[in-house]
Amino acid sequence: MTAQTHKQMANFIWSICNLLRGPYKRNEYRKVILPLTVLRRFDCILLPTKGRVLGEFSKLRGKSETIVQARIREITLVPFYNLSKLTFEKLLDDPNQISPNLNSYINAFSPNVREIFEKFEFGDEVRKMNDKNLLYEVIKRFTAPDIDLSPTNIDQMQMGYIFEELIRIGAEQSNEEAGEHFTPREVIKLMVNLLLSPEQDLRKSHVVKTIYDPACGTGGMLSVAENYIRQLNAHADPHLGLPLRYAHQG
Repeated sequence: MTAQTHKQMANFIWSICNLLRGPYKRNEYRKVILPLTVLRRFDCILLPTKGRVLGEFSKLRGKSETIVQARIREITLVPFYNLSKLTFEKLLDDPNQISPNLNSYINAFSPNVREIFEKFEFGDEVRKMNDKNLLYEVIKRFTAPDIDLSPTNIDQMQMGYIFEELIRIGAEQSNEEAGEHFTPREVIKLMVNLLLSPEQDLRKSHVVKTIYDPACGTGGMLSVAENYIRQLNAHADPHLGLPLRYAHQG
């Protein structure tokens, strides 16, 4: 996916804001778009293992939360999960109950994901959209084939680009400086070059390095560092640990 395509996907997602005009001001659009983009991404990641997760969960009734989390994460292969029978698309099957069903779906995520949506204060937006009869149409637009946020279509780095572009658009709509909310890629590349260029042993085998980004947002710093290392050493095996946290853009 090229940089231009990243912008096209971000612009397509942002076009959903046309549905919000009236009940929402321009500087409020991101309160809906950013959390729903995150939620749609999580939904796409978990969809291939959904059936296996529900099957395993039915066998774990009465087990401790620690055991449940460990078993389910072995299936999802990511540090989060969802135990609801619902998916984004299934939410559309019952338009009259879409608000309680959406809340139920979000509450069925693992605690680390629920925390994200608490930070977003997304429950307030669900109520507002439902009261204005917008919720069904907005969810429907996010399930359109054009918004395929599955990892097979958009990898981790590409998703970071898209989310950064959405943050940039939202900041412009609010008359803010986009750089207040994310670091431009050109700056990230310069920082990575300054950080790693002195590390001459990166070209060697059996070298263990740890890179920590205490201000990790969309993971841009780590993903650019991964590319830098792979270009130096084709046999390197970088492992990225990205926190499931997104800054709330109020």
